Amino acid sequence: MTTRLDHAFAAIDAANANDPTLEDGQPANLLYGQRMTAEQQRLVPDASEPLRIACRGQHIERWRLPRSDYPMDRAGYLQWRQEQGRRHAERIAGIMADAGYDSSDIDQARKMLTKQGLKRDPEVQALEDVICFTFIRWYLGDFAAEQPDDKLSRIIEKTARKMSAEGRAKALEEFAIPDSFASYFRDPS
Repeated sequence: MTTRLDHAFAAIDAANANDPTLEDGQPANLLYGQRMTAEQQRLVPDASEPLRIACRGQHIERWRLPRSDYPMDRAGYLQWRQEQGRRHAERIAGIMADAGYDSSDIDQARKMLTKQGLKRDPEVQALEDVICFTFIRWYLGDFAAEQPDDKLSRIIEKTARKMSAEGRAKALEEFAIPDSFASYFRDPS
């Protein structure tokens, strides 16, 4: 029997299967969503369905709004990221409605995907921790190779600051974080 969650995941995966960018032979956003789900299952195994859906749909159809459509400065990056969050939230809201979710579940997923309540709402924070773990586990290595040391240090520091205290402690346990960056996870202030 197909559940609402199965329906939502299938719709997200079908949308992301159209990503023209391939990674490890698969559409990049499809793979990212699957990695997000795997991290969510490890970090938050008792997650609500809206949180599970937000994790899977975090980057739904991200390629449709290229970063190059915005100025290539910090302000342009922040505008692009905010618009991506809004677009992802609306796309996921439609998928959830089609799957039979009620407005409170849809609103919770929308809140998570637009980062409303980061550091205050446990589910928004859980999504952020999953995002950070996915980044560290799957993307940081290649990303780090392309960055100058000073920029990489700022990125690692910002990543640690976004995480909960529990998430930072778990990251220190799970990952071989170099001493030069470990202090960010111990005291991100």
